[in-house]
Amino acid sequence: MRTTHDRQARAVRLGPRSVTALALISAIGVMAFGWPLLADSASGLAHSKDAPWLFAAMLPLLLGVVVATIADTGLDAKAIAMLGVLAAAGAALRPLGAGTAGIEPMFFLMVLSGRVLGPGFGFVLGSVSMFASALLTGGVGPWMPFQMLAMGWVSMGAGLLPGPDRLRGRRELLMLALYGALASLCYGTVMNLQGWPYIGSLATGISFVPGDPLPDSLSRFLAYCLATSLGWDIPRALITTTATLTLGPVLLKALRRATRRAAFEAPVAFEPGDGR
Repeated sequence: MRTTHDRQARAVRLGPRSVTALALISAIGVMAFGWPLLADSASGLAHSKDAPWLFAAMLPLLLGVVVATIADTGLDAKAIAMLGVLAAAGAALRPLGAGTAGIEPMFFLMVLSGRVLGPGFGFVLGSVSMFASALLTGGVGPWMPFQMLAMGWVSMGAGLLPGPDRLRGRRELLMLALYGALASLCYGTVMNLQGWPYIGSLATGISFVPGDPLPDSLSRFLAYCLATSLGWDIPRALITTTATLTLGPVLLKALRRATRRAAFEAPVAFEPGDGR
């Protein structure tokens, strides 16, 4: 028989409003990332024009995810404190390897945190961590809203993996390591979509050509990924896998202990006093 001690704790539970908010912001993100593949010849060649508008639209929607979650299930001070601690840790980890052959140790923390604390918390954590990291490293630019969305998806996806209440031990670690590797590769791929239009003026076989048929655009984009980012994406996947397998057991245990002690889902009850 499964006990309360074994049940997966969630700092943020998804309800109808929060699911709607996450679906809306994810749909906007898919359109923002994918437009180069369907762009016509009159499209601009860079995200430098639309990224500020995307950033302005994304922040209220991100706030809407939090507000919707509060309306659905409540988001107390303990969950906010947990979010602040993990976001600060993620922001501090990223500069340790950013820009060095794809070594980005923050990925395994985002994956494990999303697994333990759930998809709603994971999405907010990934986005806030990337925002804090950009402020910390001076990496604020038109790419930042795309990084926030992509990292939010990475952490949210970990929270959607199957078996959170039953799967433990080596099988869970292997699943998380495999997911971390795939998420690391996918992160690099979708981020290539936002950077690809910047080289549209170059007359090469990997350039972005607005108005090209979709098969030709996909072929050029694949060549662009192989030529520019694969050397960063593969090391990122290897580092995430290695960190998950080696540090995962300790971190998962610590996160689960913290969520149990925080008692995020414990009902609040007020007892009448004795009048003194």
